[in-house]
Amino acid sequence: MKEILPGIYHWVARHPKIRIEVSSYYLAEEGVLIDPLVPPEGLDWFAKPPRHVLLTNRHHYRESGEFAARFQCTVWCVESGLHEFKHGEKVEPFRFGDALPGKVVAIEIGALCPDETALHIPKGAGLVALADGVVRDDEGPLSFVPDEYMGDDPETVKAGLRKSYRRLLEREFEHLLLAHGGPWIVGGKRALEEFIEAEPRQASMSFW
Repeated sequence: MKEILPGIYHWVARHPKIRIEVSSYYLAEEGVLIDPLVPPEGLDWFAKPPRHVLLTNRHHYRESGEFAARFQCTVWCVESGLHEFKHGEKVEPFRFGDALPGKVVAIEIGALCPDETALHIPKGAGLVALADGVVRDDEGPLSFVPDEYMGDDPETVKAGLRKSYRRLLEREFEHLLLAHGGPWIVGGKRALEEFIEAEPRQASMSFW
């Protein structure tokens, strides 16, 4: 568990299903978790109980149920992703554009899947949490998720993601919180802008 900015924590844990390390985040003052797995320190690390879990897409429920059971957290997912939850998970819907707990705003990304969401966090210089469209190998450059995860027409998906990320750049933020890969602290907005404007052949790499 690492404090990457005042009151904002990041940790990496191995996903039990896809068996790779993924990133989770905690906004301590707001009591908000983003795409959480249980950290290596365990749930006892949270001296102040978290109150809400925000998902950047339906696949990032991860171990939210353990947080909900322990701390009675409310789990939130955009309404277009609720069909995923068929096994008794208690998940509340939100719509794109909604203001969520912690003054976080849900922004539609789409393209990769209908529920692909960015979370704009108006804290300090501003942060954006991204789901699966853009990934990072540890602390390397940004890249698109590999083509094999983009369906039958990866280039159309990439074009859609670029369009959505350009709209995202209209908002004020400095840092990127990635679900796959390390966070980009300071310069994250510039890195995203340079990435989406790069030649297509330069903007994709193997991640998994």
